[in-house]
Formats: sequence, C-alpha cells, structure tokens
Amino acid sequence: MRDEIDQVLISRTQIADRVAAVADRIVADLSTSAVTIPAIGNGVGELTLVPILTGSIIFVADLIRHLPLRMQLNMISVNSYPGTRTTTTGTPQIGELTNLPDSLVGRHVLVIDDILDSGKTMRLVIDQLRSRHPESLRSAVLLRKDRPQAAAVPIDYVCFDIPDEFVVGYGLDYNGYYRNHPEIVTLLPHIIEEDVT
Repeated sequence: MRDEIDQVLISRTQIADRVAAVADRIVADLSTSAVTIPAIGNGVGELTLVPILTGSIIFVADLIRHLPLRMQLNMISVNSYPGTRTTTTGTPQIGELTNLPDSLVGRHVLVIDDILDSGKTMRLVIDQLRSRHPESLRSAVLLRKDRPQAAAVPIDYVCFDIPDEFVVGYGLDYNGYYRNHPEIVTLLPHIIEEDVT
C-alpha cells in the first residue's frame, strides 16, 4: 500500500494533535452553552454524536476519547458516490444503516463527517437532524477542501483545510481501500488511471 502513495499531506502526529485540540474546543463550547448532564440517562441535555458512515469512523473513534461527556452515538449512512474518485456526481440519500431516533428534542447534537467537498452530504444530514428538533446542532469535519461549495457550508469545527485534491487515509477511501492508512495522503496518478481504464 505504501508504494501507491504519492504525497503525505497530513501526518499521524498532526492528526492526533489537531483532533485533541478540536475536542477541547467542543468541550469548552458545550460548557459555555450550559449543557446539563442529568444524573438519570433520559437523554435530555446530553450530547448525541452523529457520525456519517463510513468515512468518519476513525476520526470519531479518536475524537470521543477526548470528550469526557455523557454521550450517545447514533449513526447515519449516506449513499452518494459511485465508489470512484469523483465527489460531485450523484444525489445523496439517507442509507439503510441509519439509526437516528425520531426525536432529538432536548439533545445537543454534533454531526461528524470525514471530508467536506461538494457540501451535499452535510446539507442533507443537517436537514434531517434539524427536522428532529435538537436543543442545539453543531458540525465537525476532519477535512474541508478548498472549493467554493465547501466554503458555502457553515461548519463549527474543521480540523484541516486542504487543497482541492483527491485524498485517502484515516478513514477516507478509494473504491473501499486505504481507509486504514494512518495519514492523509494522495495516491500516485497511475493508481487511479489504471482503475479508470
């Protein structure tokens, strides 16, 4: 796998440091927003994390270890891309792996995604979550591409802004591969070209 990598954009050390720093900001913001943590787990006032599957799983796993808060995880899956390097085609739709509750009333919700590129997925998910009436709704992404569409979507927490390049690693894939690579990297051009031809 390493011999297919062109360039390391973000190292594992940079990722770890930045994820910890973003977690600190989230905790501080929730504290100043008077988030209450009830003694009995009725859900009201609690933090609900909503990772967008599948790309965000590694980011979420690392992030929650830095959040000393009472929380629940409710996953949402979105089907949007045909599996190749494109990020602009297709209309995103909520997938069947979603386990959102019908109501998020009283909950402080943080939706988490791996990368913001076209903005279509995040807009769809935020609309779905708002329709469930959470107490508050925040968003976090690991990466935001330097694209007008991405800049147009308000995001509360961005770990890294990156050039408009196709990247893999740390949860991001190309045709289902490379999610396990610990860094954010680009692939050698011939890897993608061979797959397209």
